[in-house]
Amino acid sequence: MKTVEQTEGATSLMKYKEEFETICSIIATHRKRVIRVVNNESMSMVWEVGGYVSHKLKTSAWGDGVVRQLSDYIRTKYPAARGWSYRTLYKMVQLYDTYTTASFSALIEETDMTKYGDIVPFETAQIDGKLIVPFEMAQIPNVLFATGWTNHQIILNRCKSDTERLFYMLYAGKEHLENKELLRTIKTDTINSLLGGKDVQSEVMTKTYPTSPLLFKDKVYLEMLGLPLEYKESKLRKEIIAHMKDFILEMGKDFLFIDDEHRVTVGSKTFKVDLLFYHRLLQCMIAIELKTTEFHPKDLGQLEFYLEALDQEERRSNENPSIGIILCKEADMEVVRYALNRSMSPTMVALYKEQLQVGSVIQRSLVEFCKFLKK
Repeated sequence: MKTVEQTEGATSLMKYKEEFETICSIIATHRKRVIRVVNNESMSMVWEVGGYVSHKLKTSAWGDGVVRQLSDYIRTKYPAARGWSYRTLYKMVQLYDTYTTASFSALIEETDMTKYGDIVPFETAQIDGKLIVPFEMAQIPNVLFATGWTNHQIILNRCKSDTERLFYMLYAGKEHLENKELLRTIKTDTINSLLGGKDVQSEVMTKTYPTSPLLFKDKVYLEMLGLPLEYKESKLRKEIIAHMKDFILEMGKDFLFIDDEHRVTVGSKTFKVDLLFYHRLLQCMIAIELKTTEFHPKDLGQLEFYLEALDQEERRSNENPSIGIILCKEADMEVVRYALNRSMSPTMVALYKEQLQVGSVIQRSLVEFCKFLKK
C-alpha cells in the first residue's frame, strides 16, 4: 500500500514531468554537441598531423626512422596519450593522401557532399613564437567528420575505392556504427545490398516510400543464428527472436521489434504474422514473413492480406501504410519481378544467407544515398 509521501511524490512528478523532460532534452542535446566537437577536433588533429608528416616524407626531409623517432617523442611528451604508434602515424598520412586526391574531390563534387555537416575551418597556431599554418592550407573535407578516427582506419584498411570509402563513412555516421558493426557492414557488402533495393521492391513501395531503396537491404546475413543444415521456419523464427539485437543491427537500427507470430483476426479466422516490427523513420509497421524455401508468387498474396488486416485493424491515424517483407532463402529474380509488378501494396522480397559471403562492391546509386542523407 502506498504511503501519503509516495502518493504526493507521484502526483508531483506527473505535474512537472513535461518540464523535467524539457530539461533532460536540453542536457542530451548539449552532450551530443560536446561529443561532436571533441570528435571534430580529433579528426582535424589527425588531418593536420597526417598532412605535415606526408609533406616531410614526400620531400625526402624525413624517412621511416624519423617517423619512428616522432612516435617515441610524442609518447614521451604525452605518456597518457594513446594511438601514437608509428604505424598509426602512417595511417594518418594515408588518410591525408587518400582524401586529397583529385578522384576523391571529383566524387565529392559528383555526390554534392561538399557542404556536408558544419564547416570546420583551420585555425593558425603559435609554437615557440612562430606562426604555424596547416600544411598547404589543404581543407579537410567536411564529409570526414561523419564518423570517428577509429572507423576511418577500418575504412582505409578494408575499402578499395573512393566510392566504397565515401559510402561507408556516411553509412557509419547515419547508423552511428561502432567499430565491430562497421566491420560487419563492410563484410556483408552493404553498399550493394542497400543501394540495389529498387530491383526487389514493388512500385507501390517506392512511390509510397521514395527513400525505401536506401533503407532496406535486398540481402541479409544470418550467420549469427548458427542454423543447422536442415531446419523449419519455426526454427528460423525462434533463432531470430533469440538473437534479436544482432538481427536488428543487420536489418537497420530504425527497426523496433513488436511481436512474433503476431495474431490478426479477420472475420472468424485468426492469422499469424511471423515477425512484426515498427520503423521509426518511416513511422509504419513492418510485417516480415519467413520462407526457408524458394520464393513463390502465392507468398506475396498471403503477405498482402496481412498488410490489409494490419492497416484496417491496428494502424493508428498518425502512422503510414504498413510494409511487407518476404525474407526467403532463394528466389528466381524474374519470378520476383513479375510478382511485384502486380503487387498493390508496399512490399519487397529479400534473400537471407546463412553464412557471410564477401562480394565484389559495385556502386549503383551513391548519389541518391547522399541526397537522402542531406534531406
